[in-house]
Amino acid sequence: MITNTPSTKRTTPVRVSENRRRLLRALFSLTLAPAVLTAVGSSPAAAASGRIDFRLVRGGFILGFSSGSGSLSFKGDRYRLNIGGVSLGATIGLASVDFVGRVRNLRRASDIEGSYRAVGAGLAVAGGRAVARLRNSRGVELEVSGKQIGFKASVDLSGLRIRIAR
Repeated sequence: MITNTPSTKRTTPVRVSENRRRLLRALFSLTLAPAVLTAVGSSPAAAASGRIDFRLVRGGFILGFSSGSGSLSFKGDRYRLNIGGVSLGATIGLASVDFVGRVRNLRRASDIEGSYRAVGAGLAVAGGRAVARLRNSRGVELEVSGKQIGFKASVDLSGLRIRIAR
């Protein structure tokens, strides 16, 4: 008959336990590594900011149109921009606004391209000054302000589309 001595009982379970711990640590590390790399790769610290300026002319009667041009200053380079958009709703009149502001969350200049929607309160007009905060699908945010010239009952910038001029 085989009997286990106290030393045999101790070493076998301890080895299994140590091996099990090592295996669990390795699996946890392998499982966690992609999440950590993704979080680091998409951190706000990896994104940069730039400056934007553009002139936008908007007008219409019920169906509104906007057209304009401007520039993006990013990492020491300047990019020409084409700006446009169409809106449907309470649009009456014609106005021109020269906007200047900051662009956030850019990883490369082409991230500026896309359609923008209002973030928070959208556009506020007070005393001829327009202030807007917009975001596109890539997470790029525009914080712009400008002076409105002309009359337009609605100067909403949602639906604004920006492209880099080629």
